[in-house]
Amino acid sequence: MTDHSAQIQNQALPLSSEADLDPLLERIGDARYVLIGEASHGTHEYYAWRASLTRRLIQERGFSFVGVEGDWPDCYAVNNAVTLAPGAPEDPEEVLHGFDRWPTWMWANRDVSDFARWLRSFNESRPEDGRVGFYGLDVYSLWDSLRATLGFLEEYYPEHVDSALEAVRCFEPYAEDPQSYALSTRLVPSGCEPEVVELLGKLRTSAVSDTGAPRDARFNAEQNALSAAGAEAYYRAMVRGGSESWNVRDEHMVSTLDRLMAHHGDGAKAVVWEHNTHIGDARWTDMASAGMVNVGQLVREAHSEEGVVAVGFGSYRGGVIASDRWGGSTQVMQTPPARRGSVEDLMHSALDGTPSALFVFNDGSKAADSGTAGGPDWAGQSLEHRAIGVVYDPKAEQWGNYVPSVMGRRYDAFLFLDETTALDPLHGVHAHGGEMETWPANT
Repeated sequence: MTDHSAQIQNQALPLSSEADLDPLLERIGDARYVLIGEASHGTHEYYAWRASLTRRLIQERGFSFVGVEGDWPDCYAVNNAVTLAPGAPEDPEEVLHGFDRWPTWMWANRDVSDFARWLRSFNESRPEDGRVGFYGLDVYSLWDSLRATLGFLEEYYPEHVDSALEAVRCFEPYAEDPQSYALSTRLVPSGCEPEVVELLGKLRTSAVSDTGAPRDARFNAEQNALSAAGAEAYYRAMVRGGSESWNVRDEHMVSTLDRLMAHHGDGAKAVVWEHNTHIGDARWTDMASAGMVNVGQLVREAHSEEGVVAVGFGSYRGGVIASDRWGGSTQVMQTPPARRGSVEDLMHSALDGTPSALFVFNDGSKAADSGTAGGPDWAGQSLEHRAIGVVYDPKAEQWGNYVPSVMGRRYDAFLFLDETTALDPLHGVHAHGGEMETWPANT
C-alpha cells in the first residue's frame, strides 16, 4: 500500500446519503459563498449531489440564491418560475424545455428540472421578498440581452430607445453569429463597444434617477445590458487568443455574483454552480502559469473574511453527455479509467471499490504539508485532476483532459464518485452551432 493510499483511506468520509454531508456543512459553517463544481457538464451524479448539498444549504443555512454557469436571460426565466413571479409558468421544466442555446443539456436536464421544481415548492411557503432565486452568471447572451434591454426601455423609458436601437443595429450585419462579429473586430478593434457602453450608461442613468420601473425589472434590465457589454468584450478578446477571453468571462461572472449579493441585501448568501475549472482556485493549478484567473480565486481574494468554501468533484470512470465537436450532436460517451497517477486513479486504488467518498480539507487556503502515514500529504502535492468539457474525445485522455492541481488548496472539500452515469437531457439533439468555444477547454 502506498503512502498516498493510506492517507486517502484515513481521510475518506462516508458518502451515500444527504446525511453524510454533515461534515461538509460543519466545514461551511457561516460562510456566505459556497462554490460547487463538477468535473464535466454531463454527469448525473455531479448534478444530483450538488443539488442535495444546495437543498440543505437553503433549508438549514438560509442561502439566498443559486448562481449558475448559464446565460442571464434564460436563467432569469427559470428564476421567475421558481420564485412564483406573475405570469411565469407554474412548472419550471416548461422554461427549461425552451433552452435552445447549445449545449442545451447543461441546464435542460432532469436533475436541474427536479431541483427547480423543488425550489419552487420550497418558495411557495415563503414571503415574496424571501424567496430563493436562480440566476445565470455567464456572458454569452449578447443578442438575447440586447433584445431584453430594448424591450425594457420601450416599456419604461422610451426616451432612451434610440440608444438601444443604435446598439442593436450595430450588431445586425452579423446575423447573430458571434464568430462573424468577433472576426470583424480585427478590422475595427472597438467593434460595437461604444454603442453598448452608451446603452449601459443611459440605462444606469434612468435606473438611478427614476423609480418608474419595478426594482427587480430595473435590476434585470441593467444586468442584461451588462451581459451584452461583457459578451461584446468577450468576443473581441476571443480573436486575440491567449487567456484574456477566459479572464473576461470569469471576471464578468464574479461581477454578476457581486451585484446579486448587493441586490439581495445585507446577510445574503450565495451558492454557485460551475465547472471545477471555474470554482477551484486557479492559483493552485497550471492555469496560473498561463495567466488565467477564475471565479474561485477572485471570490476568495475578495471575500475570504466573509467565508468562501469551494467544493470539487471527480470520478474514476463512467458515462457522460458531451459532443465530439462544438455545436455537434448530443452523445452519451464513456469516460475511460482515469490516467494512472491522477487524483481519481489514486482514490480508486486506495478506496478499493468504495462507490463514493467525501474529503473535507482543514483549510483550502493552506496546504496540509505534514501528511500522515509517512511522507507529505497527497492533498498538498500537485497531482493530475480530470476535467471534461462539453466537447470531449475519450481518446485524448492520454495527453489532455487533466489539470495539475494541489487539491487541498484548490478546494475546501472534494466528492469522489468511483463510477458515474450520464445526464438525462430534457430534449434531443440540437446540432446547430452555438456560441464560440470557450478558451481553453470548453468549460
